[in-house]
Amino acid sequence: MTGDGRADPRRRVPRTDALLADPALVAAAGTLGRDRVKAAVHRAQERARRGEIAPDEVREAALAALPAPAPRSVLNATGVVLHTNLGRAALSPAAVAAVVAAAGHTDVELDLRTGRRARRGRDALDALAAAVPDAGAVHVVNNGAAALVLAATALASGGEIVVSRGELVEIGDGFRLPDLLESTGARLREVGTTNRTTLADYAAAIGPRTGFVLKVHPSNFQVTGFTSAVPVRRLATLGVPVVADIGSGLLAPDPLLPDEPDAASTLRAGAALVTASGDKLLGGPQAGLLLGAADLVERLRRHPLARALRVDKLTLAALAATVGDPATPTRAALHADAGGLRERTERLRDRLAADGCKAEVVPAAAVVGGGGAPGVELDSWALSLPERYAEPLRTGEPPVLGRVVRGRLLLDLRCVPADADDAVRAAVLRVPGDG
Repeated sequence: MTGDGRADPRRRVPRTDALLADPALVAAAGTLGRDRVKAAVHRAQERARRGEIAPDEVREAALAALPAPAPRSVLNATGVVLHTNLGRAALSPAAVAAVVAAAGHTDVELDLRTGRRARRGRDALDALAAAVPDAGAVHVVNNGAAALVLAATALASGGEIVVSRGELVEIGDGFRLPDLLESTGARLREVGTTNRTTLADYAAAIGPRTGFVLKVHPSNFQVTGFTSAVPVRRLATLGVPVVADIGSGLLAPDPLLPDEPDAASTLRAGAALVTASGDKLLGGPQAGLLLGAADLVERLRRHPLARALRVDKLTLAALAATVGDPATPTRAALHADAGGLRERTERLRDRLAADGCKAEVVPAAAVVGGGGAPGVELDSWALSLPERYAEPLRTGEPPVLGRVVRGRLLLDLRCVPADADDAVRAAVLRVPGDG
């Protein structure tokens, strides 16, 4: 008893075993580990014993002290289909199922029929080869930059790469293509100017030390006005291999993106090797794709660096499922009907209005993102809310990320799964009102 006769409130602090049996804390222990959760419970109990929190607040304090699951699933309402900061392409249900199946022991490098070692990732490689029959062979590494590094190392280390000055781009996080290529031991022979390069410029630079001519698609910017560039079909007449980095991973032409290079057309134009990313327009996992002449691809595959750049079984499983899936989330978002998006957004607005939350539906322009199809805008519609909604939606559960334009938060449903509209509505309603 306390001095005034009342029971010591510290006696009301919940027991550890009772707290650890709470469903929310049990679920947290399943992902974070029981020891970590138990430590958070003990810290919260001590806070209650010191009088910092009430005994009935111990459970919530323990949960609040636990880190959020990482990575957190985010609802992408930005209107950017391939948002680099959100991991670019969302995997299809088929790819997700393939990853789950591959999480245990798999036949990634074993022929179950014979019991002997088999070609690693043959399902993914066969699917990729079937999707681009113009390629004599295919290989996969861990990202697009790695594909180019492997090509430069195997084909031009100690030699020269001829490339236009207008294509020496900077990629994400400040990495520059010249630095990347020179790290392989190759020397760059820059030709032309930033805005104009001719076939004669390339021809004059080719010599006995030339490993290949590099053609880079400047996928995240455009140069307009007084410009000229040399297409692959003309570069292929120079008598040396042409390596074309098409960037965004489009395997075949897409009428929606007429200016975006694709692997099949680039190979038919005469490229000896095409490099691309797997987590952009292809809609798959992060991977670097190499497609081209069988002898060159085999040379790359057998290079010692290839081992350091190889992909894991989860990536191979997701890639195999993606290549054979015509309805990836990326493709669905790119080709979403603007009229359908408007109707869907208006339904969300009306449901919010019925709950006392006023919002507007406004025209919007979505983009491809991920360094793909610069200048292409996709007609879209967005839910417009006051800017103050941006932070609580971004930091809520689940996080809903939109974009702020001229003092308004726009939520574009193009990349939000249709079955997540209720989650968006609930998240908006959780934001406190103005008064």
